[in-house]
Amino acid sequence: MDVRNKFCWKTTIQPNLFFLKTFGFWPKDDEAFKLDFYTIRTIILVTIFFPVALFTQATNLFFVLDDLIAFTGTICMLLIESLCAFKVYYIAKNMSIVKTLMTMLNYDLFQPRDISQVALVQPNLDLWKNTYVAFMVIALGANLFWTAFPLLDKANEESRLPFLAWYPYNTNVSPFYEITYTHQVLTYIYICFTHINIDTFLAALNTYITSQFDILCDNLTKLHFSHNVKANLVKCIKHHWLILRFAEKANQFFEWIILIQFFISVVILGITLFQISIVVPFSTEFLFLVFYGVTIVTQIFMYCWFGNEVQVKSNNVSFAIYESKWPDFSKEIQKDIWFFMFRSQTPLRMSTLNVFYLSLESFMSILKTYWSYFALLQQVNS
Repeated sequence: MDVRNKFCWKTTIQPNLFFLKTFGFWPKDDEAFKLDFYTIRTIILVTIFFPVALFTQATNLFFVLDDLIAFTGTICMLLIESLCAFKVYYIAKNMSIVKTLMTMLNYDLFQPRDISQVALVQPNLDLWKNTYVAFMVIALGANLFWTAFPLLDKANEESRLPFLAWYPYNTNVSPFYEITYTHQVLTYIYICFTHINIDTFLAALNTYITSQFDILCDNLTKLHFSHNVKANLVKCIKHHWLILRFAEKANQFFEWIILIQFFISVVILGITLFQISIVVPFSTEFLFLVFYGVTIVTQIFMYCWFGNEVQVKSNNVSFAIYESKWPDFSKEIQKDIWFFMFRSQTPLRMSTLNVFYLSLESFMSILKTYWSYFALLQQVNS
């Protein structure tokens, strides 16, 4: 079986691409956004959900300035929607970079050479798929509790909406209540699926990078089995250069998204923990907040984990070179290997404008920071 002709990297993320395409963020084939029916449909969908939600909640802030609980709750939802709107804008603006990355995956040097290399990278792809499913379940669980708690909250006889917002009409009377409720639910579902699939797509890019480092390391350790060591070493060097180029483009695409995601997530986590501490324990609202807090933590952890894997796997390149039985090679090849080993000594680190590195250390720092925000809100409330 010719693996290079049959292995498709995008097969793993087909569910991800399906939802991105359905919600208007993945033009067909290798095209970017252009003036066509698909782009017009995307504009309509975005216009239906984002402007209304952002305006009504931003306006509501002026009416709840003296209510810390309502104010922080409105701020939280406003940040979630603003972050999602930014992601949508940024992925649409940089779609040409995204499609270039997808095209690069088809390069011959990025293809597994045999079945053993397919098996080598499969755990990375399976981990991404399992993470995608887990993140989807957690996020949709939060969405379910969020849409249900106003209906299940029997302690409040008024007609509650899922999130606080100001409307220029009375939302407590029918049919305005039902229309507004439905619009808020559909808006949150749209935002929820958009967050999930953009975030997991960014994680998939890092998964591809780690898989390429696994293939490269495997090729390096088998250099001594080659009939033409020089030619295969040149291929490995070119492969390494392509991986770094792919990583650079991927980092260029998602660095702003993740930077803003980290800053906003810290604030949202602090607010969420504060709200958990003041609502009725084990109520529907309490369960929603718990699920949502877990969703945000999972979201941050996913970025940091897959970014950390890039650093770990890239650090293996120099060890793989050392294990290639290079002392048996000619002096000329040994010089090339020493040069390659020197160039690969520094591990690849994915960053957010060099402010944060995607690592487990950054994840722990974010958790410490959000706890500080929670403590501050507790003091203000007291």
